[in-house]
Amino acid sequence: MDRGIRPTARHELGAIDEAALVAARHADRLLEAAREGGLARWTAFLEPIPDHLRDDPLPALRATAFRARAAYGPKDSIRDSLPDELTLPLLESIDRLLRLIARRQHQGG
Repeated sequence: MDRGIRPTARHELGAIDEAALVAARHADRLLEAAREGGLARWTAFLEPIPDHLRDDPLPALRATAFRARAAYGPKDSIRDSLPDELTLPLLESIDRLLRLIARRQHQGG
């Protein structure tokens, strides 16, 4: 068993953890709107994302953020089904989270 370096816990990454929690709150709102609008496809797509944004360790968090970002495709976008006042905050928060993760990886973390 390797007793060397342990992975950094998410709560030790203040800015990344906070950005992920903000994105999770936006994803919750978007999920609720998809449910209320009867948008089964987007509901199914969004359902796991808020909890993953809240709970994923750093390596999985990046994949979750990319998954959320995939909802904003050029040909098929969640923005075609739900209003900008709900979709833009999630998009902006996910992009911020991805920038913070990239910065940490670039710095060797």
